[in-house]
Amino acid sequence: QVQLVESGGGLVQTGGSLRLSCAASGSIFSINSMGWYRQAPGKQRELVARITGGGNTNYGVSVKGRFTISRDNVKNTVYLQMNSLKPEDTAVYYCNADLDTGWKEYDLWGQGTQVTVSS
Repeated sequence: QVQLVESGGGLVQTGGSLRLSCAASGSIFSINSMGWYRQAPGKQRELVARITGGGNTNYGVSVKGRFTISRDNVKNTVYLQMNSLKPEDTAVYYCNADLDTGWKEYDLWGQGTQVTVSS
């Protein structure tokens, strides 16, 4: 069984920083892209950032210049460094990974971690 486990969410003041982590575990052959999405109350889930196995990245418009995505391919872990946080960044953040176990491909989601930015 493969799964994603997120950590690092919490409460922070405007202008503060947080670092999210997401580790993939299980019988994994390869991981293509990994990313972070978020969903605020009453809103649709949106892309925050995504990174390919080769390190190519893309970001949502609202987080460019403030957030940085990175990954450790040895640890099968993706990180999201969030700086200059704003109240509008408040949301549940979900990790996503396109991975291959060798016999099945998964579009896998984590359970979500709450990020709250106070004004």
